[in-house]
Amino acid sequence: MTGAVDTDVVCLGESMVTFLPTRPGPLGDVPSFDRTIGGAESNVACALAAAGHRVRWVSRVGADGFGDHLVDTVAAYGVDTSRVRRDPDRPTGIYFRTATDRATDAHEVVYYRAGSAASAMSPGNMVPGDLWSGAVLHLSGITAALSDGCLALMRELTTRAPGRPLVSFDVNHRPGLWRGSSAGSSGARVLLDLARGADLVFVGEDEAAEAWDLHGPAAIRAALPEPRALVVKHGGAGATLYTREPDGSREPDRTATAPDLVVSVPSLHVDVVAHVGAGDAFAAGFLSATLRGLPPVARLRHGHLMAAAALTVPGDLGAPPSRAYADRLADLDDGAWGRLRLGPGWTEATEQEVRTP
Repeated sequence: MTGAVDTDVVCLGESMVTFLPTRPGPLGDVPSFDRTIGGAESNVACALAAAGHRVRWVSRVGADGFGDHLVDTVAAYGVDTSRVRRDPDRPTGIYFRTATDRATDAHEVVYYRAGSAASAMSPGNMVPGDLWSGAVLHLSGITAALSDGCLALMRELTTRAPGRPLVSFDVNHRPGLWRGSSAGSSGARVLLDLARGADLVFVGEDEAAEAWDLHGPAAIRAALPEPRALVVKHGGAGATLYTREPDGSREPDRTATAPDLVVSVPSLHVDVVAHVGAGDAFAAGFLSATLRGLPPVARLRHGHLMAAAALTVPGDLGAPPSRAYADRLADLDDGAWGRLRLGPGWTEATEQEVRTP
């Protein structure tokens, strides 16, 4: 599999049309919904494009109005959608969710994605050159759960081969998706195997405990020695980076036995509007800083800043701060970083307008 590098990041995965309720309450009681989009990989693509990077989203959508809406909306962020294929026989996926926090028992999500156009992705119908056309290929574990063909594609893309781009993988363990797949209860093991084939891995400490019975970042790193960089997210507490490449370079002679640099950065104080999309935004911020060759602490801080942009809006995607503004915030000393408090509209504010606790 070969391809000329003509973009910064290629993101592969399903995006769906999302219907957000116009008021709180059970889905059965909500009279109307607002239409938007949602998808882990397209979220990353849109955030990176909004931050000034060249990004391509590769996927499949139906030859229907919802497919038109998805492609047009993602493209409006500045993402190259020219490699999105239209499927005349399968629909675009959609889903509905309640307005409540997904961590609460009242949260409901109803997916209509079985048999979707994106679930038909496989090694046989994806163009290799499209997938290897970026400096980074970003994937997530959600794709692997969609179908046998999608899993085969993910296994192929996470197999180490000469000349492949840096492969970024967000574990995104979704037990509900795996219950409907042929992998079933072995889905967690599949995700571990895929992660071991990647160069950069994002995983939540909570999902590693749930999926793999691994507790704490050191145990997760011990189970994932192969990736050059591992980011363990601790929810509201922050994130820890294990990296063998502090400068972000990709040297072919690096091995899994090289010593790690370990860096932790606390999360920001954020007045949360909705939790959806924060993990995708974090990945986008971290990838943006990595592409720019920023040091480890700055990579984690840019992840937190991009996550804060998503946390302070109702949908999956928040407008990121300008690059210059984000750089200034990421360069604060530890004390000033810890005093930051970000609320709705903060990305349009100045440093003087950002509140401190």
